[in-house]
Amino acid sequence: MTDELREKRPPVLWSTATAALVAVAAIALDAAPAMRGAQAQSLFAQSLFSVPAQQAEQAQPKRPSRPNPSPVALEPKTKLVEFENAPFPFDSGTDPRGRRTASLENDRYNDPRVLLHIPQGFDIRKPGVIVIFFHGHRANLSRDVLARQRVADQISLSKANAVLVAPQFAVNASDSSAGNFWTPGLFTLFLNEASEQLAILHGFLGMARDFDKLNVVIVGYSGGFAPVAWAIHHGGSNERMRGVVLLDALYGDLDKFEKWIVGDRYRRFFVSGYLGSTRARNLQLQQMLDNRGIKYRMNLDERIRPGSVTFLPGRNGENHHSYVTRAWTDNPIADLLNRLPEYRR
Repeated sequence: MTDELREKRPPVLWSTATAALVAVAAIALDAAPAMRGAQAQSLFAQSLFSVPAQQAEQAQPKRPSRPNPSPVALEPKTKLVEFENAPFPFDSGTDPRGRRTASLENDRYNDPRVLLHIPQGFDIRKPGVIVIFFHGHRANLSRDVLARQRVADQISLSKANAVLVAPQFAVNASDSSAGNFWTPGLFTLFLNEASEQLAILHGFLGMARDFDKLNVVIVGYSGGFAPVAWAIHHGGSNERMRGVVLLDALYGDLDKFEKWIVGDRYRRFFVSGYLGSTRARNLQLQQMLDNRGIKYRMNLDERIRPGSVTFLPGRNGENHHSYVTRAWTDNPIADLLNRLPEYRR
């Protein structure tokens, strides 16, 4: 091999097999002094690149395999997760109504946890819906939302391709505070974080973009009406919102619910079931819709259609305390989801 070729050869690391072939090529060049220039370099290259493909692959470092989780939930998954963009902790010194009922020093207003639930059979590849549940007064997630009202169980009992997100508001308090949801746009940040946390619970953070594509239905019970009203008023995510359901919850903020109903008439549905304590407000909202010429029903269709407005007056045997589990039917949340065939599992 000439000194010129030795100087131009790049310093590389070869496997044992490759090094042996290089040595053979070099000997061949030295043994044929008549071969020089381009002819010699061609022979050297042919010898070098005749390394078997299997040996070349063995010489390459192996790349770590990418996670490949199942898009279908093989088992139900339920978890309490602390959120950075939860409605609480909250200091009501920032309450736009000036009420000072909350304090960061009080444990009732300091819980950032959110209940997440993915039912068995949920398929992220199919059209789906995120059910946001806002609890009422004197409640906490474990004792009331999960155990007594069985909201996660109702998601699983339904035929819907749905998941649950239920934030903690004031803990065991008679308070309808919306907390940080009074801040414009905060509800959108909450939804974004929910997509990430649901993706992690489902098995892979990369699925967060898929959860971002799911539509949203908000269900508010009792004192949860205020967080619902503020979330749809300036939460910033009404393009994803497909429905609002109030379970004996229309205690106020009628102007915000009316505005939301008429704002996108043919893409959203509204359902309000009510008993005696919220009857007057429901009749008032019906009158407001009458004045606008907006039609509504007093019973549920087999299918809840976009643009529909439904009021469900109570009957004998229903009571406020058990309304989340026994209203116009048993497991009313599951019943409503089953009337949305576009979100079948």
